[in-house]
Amino acid sequence: MGKVQTCPHCGGEIHVYRNPTPTVDVVIAMPLEGGGQGVVLVKRSNPPLGWALPGGFVDYGETCEHAAEREMLEETGLAVRLTGLLGVYSDPARDPRGHTMSVVYTGVPEDPSRLAAGDDAAEARVYPLGEWPELAFDHARILADYLASLKARETSCPDAD
Repeated sequence: MGKVQTCPHCGGEIHVYRNPTPTVDVVIAMPLEGGGQGVVLVKRSNPPLGWALPGGFVDYGETCEHAAEREMLEETGLAVRLTGLLGVYSDPARDPRGHTMSVVYTGVPEDPSRLAAGDDAAEARVYPLGEWPELAFDHARILADYLASLKARETSCPDAD
């Protein structure tokens, strides 16, 4: 659904499109100190405020995979190895700032001890599976899908860790 506008410089036609803005998020699986697994969440320092999965906008000319790795390093201090694609979330109401489409990956940190808030994250913390605070955006849905994927993997492969 593009619009045609006139170029103010040459008078030619310019086709303008309204598209969702591409973003990425990563569910980073982390071991908990007392045993078990958790996921990394960040407390946002910019609106919309609240706890969220680490992530951000894809830069022009950048792959989604590179954006995911870059955003993890910027927001959590973690170099992350992406382990899979959890899903694509594109509900026009998922972000109060405007229509975004998020490619959501799963990943593991190369060095969990490097976890530290950075960039636009006020805090970074590991939460036990299913025990997270109220979340921004549609991240509660994303984490519910993540838990369902873990459960499906456990039931299809009883010997999986």
